[in-house]
Amino acid sequence: MTVFEETHMSEVSYLSAASDLSSVGTPTLWAVTIAGVLLLLVLDFLVTRRPHEVSMREAIGWSAFYIALPLAFGAWIWGRFGSQQGVEYLTGYLVEKSLSVDNLFVFMLLLAAFAVPAVLAQRVLLYGIAGALVLRAVFIALGAAALQTLDFAFLLFSIILIATAVKLLRDAMSGHQQEVDINKMRSVKLLRKVMPVVDDYHGTRMTVRQGAKRALTPFALVVVAVLATDVVFAVDSVPAVYGITEDPYLVFATNAFALLGLRALYFVLHAALSRLVHLSYGLAIILAFIGLKLGLHWAHGIWDSVPQIPTLASLGVIIGVLVVVTLTSLRATWGGNLPADREVVADRH
Repeated sequence: MTVFEETHMSEVSYLSAASDLSSVGTPTLWAVTIAGVLLLLVLDFLVTRRPHEVSMREAIGWSAFYIALPLAFGAWIWGRFGSQQGVEYLTGYLVEKSLSVDNLFVFMLLLAAFAVPAVLAQRVLLYGIAGALVLRAVFIALGAAALQTLDFAFLLFSIILIATAVKLLRDAMSGHQQEVDINKMRSVKLLRKVMPVVDDYHGTRMTVRQGAKRALTPFALVVVAVLATDVVFAVDSVPAVYGITEDPYLVFATNAFALLGLRALYFVLHAALSRLVHLSYGLAIILAFIGLKLGLHWAHGIWDSVPQIPTLASLGVIIGVLVVVTLTSLRATWGGNLPADREVVADRH
């Protein structure tokens, strides 16, 4: 067999494999999982139906629940489907949780920029989480369709992640990675053109009557701003998990579990978030690493000699990076030495 024939056979085999994604998600498992996610969302909305300032005890309790639940689910995945799926789920969950912490800091900047009262903060976060779940589901479905129909889908995901990593690193090095100017946000400017906006908050009401017309409240603006950022988060988040596992069900489960606990985690990590000054560097490394992993996986489907990165090795790299950036961040901010932008956010909360 000639080299051309071998390459052609490898490409055909790779295309055939890409068009048939394997998944542990049976229709019943999908239905139960989606029902469980919706139930937890309804529970969160019931908990926040009466706006109140979240105590540390309440936040820690809910955070413990939302950490124990996905870990228990991961143990079930491991026992039911084997160690490969178990490691893929846990690695994907860790990646999503890491990205979520960075998302939380952006949420914190938005809440500060809109001067959201403390009693309304968790309801804003909950709307953001609900919107993120819908957007992730759409992106996951699109990602699965791309993997089934496009032979270069892994290469495309690789380019997206590496480009995102470069942007994160560039912004971090320039010191402008965490800036929010609400007056420049397109979603906010569009809303202000469509309807008038009152100056004061009216609880969780989105609109109020102002004379003969309806007007938007600042609460509506901040919710829309948070939902707009959800789109940006989904663009790098979903390809990152597809870099760990090709199973759409595991991708959805890791995203859902990572997002559901954000409301409570925000209040637990509120003070610590401003201390994680090197998190963007760590996330840039992680996204670039997963992008490299996806690129190698794509190339291996064409050339067998190209090595692949095992999922277990990926888990070790991700944990190592997160530990290092956490330690260096704590050392850099020891004694209260915070960057100017983070000092402003900390003071306003």
